[in-house]
Amino acid sequence: MSDHEWVEVRVLVPEGWQELVAESLALGPCTSVAFGRSSLASDPLPEGLECVRTFVHVREDTPQLRNEIAAALRQLAQNTGAEELLGLAPEFKELPREDYARSWMKVWKPFRAGRLAVVSPWKESHPRVDDVRLEIEPGAAFGSGRHATTRTCLRVLQERIRPGQRILDAGSGSGILAVAAALFGAREAIGFDIDPNAEPYATKLAAVNGVSARARFLTAGFECVPPLGQFDGLFANIYSDVVQEEIGTLRDVLLPGGWFIFSGCPAHHAEATMQVIRGSGLKLEEQRPRGRWHTFVGSR
Repeated sequence: MSDHEWVEVRVLVPEGWQELVAESLALGPCTSVAFGRSSLASDPLPEGLECVRTFVHVREDTPQLRNEIAAALRQLAQNTGAEELLGLAPEFKELPREDYARSWMKVWKPFRAGRLAVVSPWKESHPRVDDVRLEIEPGAAFGSGRHATTRTCLRVLQERIRPGQRILDAGSGSGILAVAAALFGAREAIGFDIDPNAEPYATKLAAVNGVSARARFLTAGFECVPPLGQFDGLFANIYSDVVQEEIGTLRDVLLPGGWFIFSGCPAHHAEATMQVIRGSGLKLEEQRPRGRWHTFVGSR
């Protein structure tokens, strides 16, 4: 039997882009993601760069898969328009026999966003008395939930949501935002995403956190929105060019006085995105930058 069962796919990524690169690496058998160096003994990373790693069994490490991974990274640069993502190059390395596909469990840590305590099932946590607990199994196709845009959305949610509201999550991915909305009192939270892997992951997240009756998910694009009716609140933590393209749909899905949180906008797209939001008739009330990412908050 071979001493190597797993192949590590390693990509050096500019700081702030780890989660989006992790999503791009979620192809076929690559279902788990780790961040950072594989061990403290590894060579230090170049300044300004972070390491994103995924894992594939040697049986499934084919030239076709390697080409798909390289193509997905090229497409990410094209989709975001971010020059710093040009030239991302995956490295492939055979690893000794060990369960590297779950190695992220060793390094992931719980985190807090306002009153929300995001915890994992395998790490002991000590929530505060007034914490709202959200249990997540990070590392799969949708990252860890720690991305700056996600954490900003989670904080703003707690400021805006009121019990009994109906919430839409456009491009819901892991479902963390919709599930959090349900935990904070939404009577209904609906998420949709074109990625077919998103719906089962998000549905499981809702079940684990006891909100299946109030959080549901669809595999669909923006064509699903008009039949869903109107909502009291809206998330769109997605590419800023999609927000710009779909701004009319995003506006119309909100009830008068309803709030929106648009995130996922890199700094170099911020001005254009603000102009589109204002031009749509939506009221832009706040802009919250966090590092290179901008989040826009307002109402209809």
